[in-house]
Amino acid sequence: MQPFVLFAMNPVHLPELFPPPLMTRLQQLARVDPMLVVQDFSDPAVAEALARAEVLVTGWGCPHLGAQTLAAAPRLRAVLHAGGSVRHLVGEPFWERGLTLSSAVQANALPVAEYTLAMILLAGKDAFGLRERFRAEHVYPAPTEYATVGNLGRRVGLIGASRVGRRLLELLRPFDLSVSLYDPYVDAAEAAELGAVPLDLDELLRTSDIVSVHAPDIPQTHRMLNRERLALIPDGGVLINTSRGALIDHTALTEELVSGRLSAILDVTDPEPLPPDSPLYRLPNVFLTPHIAGSLGNELARLGGTVVTELERMTTGLSPAHPVHRAELEISA
Repeated sequence: MQPFVLFAMNPVHLPELFPPPLMTRLQQLARVDPMLVVQDFSDPAVAEALARAEVLVTGWGCPHLGAQTLAAAPRLRAVLHAGGSVRHLVGEPFWERGLTLSSAVQANALPVAEYTLAMILLAGKDAFGLRERFRAEHVYPAPTEYATVGNLGRRVGLIGASRVGRRLLELLRPFDLSVSLYDPYVDAAEAAELGAVPLDLDELLRTSDIVSVHAPDIPQTHRMLNRERLALIPDGGVLINTSRGALIDHTALTEELVSGRLSAILDVTDPEPLPPDSPLYRLPNVFLTPHIAGSLGNELARLGGTVVTELERMTTGLSPAHPVHRAELEISA
């Protein structure tokens, strides 16, 4: 018999995650009501559906799956998350129950890696700085002023071989860049396989023209780029952050950017968004985007497609292709 599936997320995301072709596939695999999307597990109106649910399809806006919720879902076997991080979603009661957890984090890593690749290449050409100068002066710089511009041998340092970091390393392979990597969980042999030179963090910062952050937001990484480490980045260096703002001391970063010593491309900040009076909105050496690197618009269907494929695997007795294990959450986003 087809499993009973229940959606749990902010319903605004449902049609983007599961456009008609995907919803049709999902309905062919399971008993599911696309009009029933849970936002509050304690709502009496959803108690019957929760009690019948064998699979929860979760997404942004899904409440935490605590002990009380799990007790109200005695038939639950799996949670398929149509998003990235699941740290907020589950706790010890979930693992004690022995439930299966899958995430679309791998699918969400692709657009972040694509965004970062684009920013690295544009930064190497000094596209953002030259654009600002062109807007102000309306003339082309002299040829001699391009001496430091270009991506041939540009030194790029990645912090974190996360899923995004690894996907980015794949995308960087065709380019004539010099890529280094800092990740305490990756040894020299694996770094070489990924196409990067392994360095400790301080050495990576000292020797990189462009530094891109892809580490998870965990206690060990909080403010890992503090004042002292930001000072290690060479003059004229570019810092890219598509991970989490909390990994960087934003007071120290702001001082570096106001001084003009460094430039930054920031899709995430701390706080998020920045207050309206932040100088980062106005600085010509700062390129701010409103947390757009991850899946947006039509890219969300890639996340829904991952969930549908995972459900297909479940219904044929296969293990999920993208499982999440408790031990992973200690060192991942």
